[in-house]
Amino acid sequence: MSVQNLNTNGHALTIFPTQIPQLADPFADEGEEFNIEDNTKDVGSQSNYLHIRIQQRNGRKTLTTLQGLPKQYDPKKLLKAFKKDFACNGTLVDDEKMGEVIQLQGDQRTNIYKFLTDNGMDGSIIKVHGF
Repeated sequence: MSVQNLNTNGHALTIFPTQIPQLADPFADEGEEFNIEDNTKDVGSQSNYLHIRIQQRNGRKTLTTLQGLPKQYDPKKLLKAFKKDFACNGTLVDDEKMGEVIQLQGDQRTNIYKFLTDNGMDGSIIKVHGF
């Protein structure tokens, strides 16, 4: 459906009616409506994952961090086992925002992942980040 008008030169000018797009969430499940006032959902929540990250220090030195450990695991015992098995030093840092974070010297991402999955942790909740 179009509306035609004549502009000043006598040529026909076609104007199409504009449609206002509806507000929709492209990431919502099918059938789920998007409500802009609904702030109860924790969008982008990563609290239910265990994150293994690597940080570059200076030169070739790296630091591996493990955060998001479930409450049922004792971080001090895990740290002691990591240090013994991986032959590296480590520490337990208490962060306000992230909770207890285990820090290990060197790139220990694959070692930590293998250790946790071999000892009964589900691999689907572990996210390995890094280069």
